[in-house]
Amino acid sequence: MDALTSLLDGPRARGAFLLRAVLSAPWGIRVCDEAPLTVACVTRGHAWIVPEGECPVRLAKGDIAVVRGPEPYTVADDPDTPLSTRVLPGGCSVGPDGTDLCEALDLGVRTWGTDPEGGTELLIGTYQLPLEVSARLLRALPRVLVPRRGAWDGPLLGLLSSEIVKDEPGQEVLLDRLLDLLLIAALRAWFARPDAEAPAWYRAHGDPAVGHALRQIHDHPAHPWTVAGLAARSGVSRAALARRFTELVGEPPMAYLTGWRLQLAAELLRDPEVTLEAVARRVGYGSAFALSTAFKRERGISPSEHRARGGAAQVSGAGSGRSSSSPERTGR
Repeated sequence: MDALTSLLDGPRARGAFLLRAVLSAPWGIRVCDEAPLTVACVTRGHAWIVPEGECPVRLAKGDIAVVRGPEPYTVADDPDTPLSTRVLPGGCSVGPDGTDLCEALDLGVRTWGTDPEGGTELLIGTYQLPLEVSARLLRALPRVLVPRRGAWDGPLLGLLSSEIVKDEPGQEVLLDRLLDLLLIAALRAWFARPDAEAPAWYRAHGDPAVGHALRQIHDHPAHPWTVAGLAARSGVSRAALARRFTELVGEPPMAYLTGWRLQLAAELLRDPEVTLEAVARRVGYGSAFALSTAFKRERGISPSEHRARGGAAQVSGAGSGRSSSSPERTGR
């Protein structure tokens, strides 16, 4: 598994919030939905994204913006346009005075805005729960990244544009998968830039020995790895691998392995049909008790608590860390 594949293997939208927004200037929207990740595509006109405390970013037709939450941000026809709408958790829209605008701005199936013939059209897809996007991916992203038109290629935007307004059997699942594919295409284009600021572990994949060790860990997390075993597979001494791995990745091999296993466990725990014992075996722990002990030590909560919260616990740092919870949201 290459570095990019391991990074992008996480997005799994489930009932994502997808919307076609059609707007006439002036318009200014404050997004306070607390979502972990949003993808916004300009299919007509232009828009500005203004992250909290950062410089405005202009989007032209064909550009894609990937916005990392949960902090609020503004989308407008111009950075100086007064705000006319706030988007709350769950996708509810209100005016500056709190007036409910959902009905007034409803323009049909998954279509929202001020004017059906508006000069700006945006396609917006929101991952509503942290469990839908891996913590490793969120940590690798800046607040806003924008692959420009021409930096990425493919029919996805046109397909999403035609499908987002349909209301047919299986439509929700189809749109979820299109959102996943669009996000992956955008991130692949962004990471391909010469000046891409990739995380240390991502860059470490380019090192012959450390990259090989990382691929072994990613491809076979349940294997009973030791530093010596990884070094033998990588063709270097135990001391050389430990030193080089820590230097490039930012943590020792076994600490990274633990973080990777627990990240996989956290994602597998989304499925209520999978037992804790089965998860433990798949990620390299001898028993459910051993996994529970490691999970609580590193994340601060037990696997059962994590599952009860909907898998919303996130981790900080390169491979592990204490957890913090995020609110859950639903809605279409």
